[in-house]
Amino acid sequence: MSAKPPPADAKRADFEVLYERHSREVWAMAYARWMNADTALDIMQETFLRLWKQLEDGESIRNPRAWLLRVARNLAEDHAKSAFRRNGTHPPQTMNGVPAHQPLPLESLEREETFARLREAMEQMPKADREILTLRYALDYDTGEIAEILSINAAAVHMRLSRARQRLAERLKAQGVGQLP
Repeated sequence: MSAKPPPADAKRADFEVLYERHSREVWAMAYARWMNADTALDIMQETFLRLWKQLEDGESIRNPRAWLLRVARNLAEDHAKSAFRRNGTHPPQTMNGVPAHQPLPLESLEREETFARLREAMEQMPKADREILTLRYALDYDTGEIAEILSINAAAVHMRLSRARQRLAERLKAQGVGQLP
């Protein structure tokens, strides 16, 4: 003959006894992990909610204190991994300050126009200037690599780059281009 499940009032009384006996300890464990009273309270409440569900399902818990502390410890660790804890909630205005991965259309258009003017100015420059500027800025070669390619010394590379940049800046200024992006 199986034992009858205790009436609802008895379950509630047993639960309240467990809550009174262990809630402070469960809260303290969560607080020790997070050092935040609200987080500790949330974890404690979730722990006791899970206990209530276990008892409602007729599960027998031999050592409620150990069960509660283990569940609270696990919940505290799960909280550390939760996306909500990492990201939280933000007002909708926060999204206005999030930069896009792509430039805005107007910025893209301005950039294209500037580069078109740059290409036009480069086409009008002497071949030697175009060559050294291309090696340095388009191909991202350092001074040593440029010196080797052009069979000149590093000091000459610096001098040629300086003069080529100056001539390019003058041409761009004449076209009305301020600063490059």
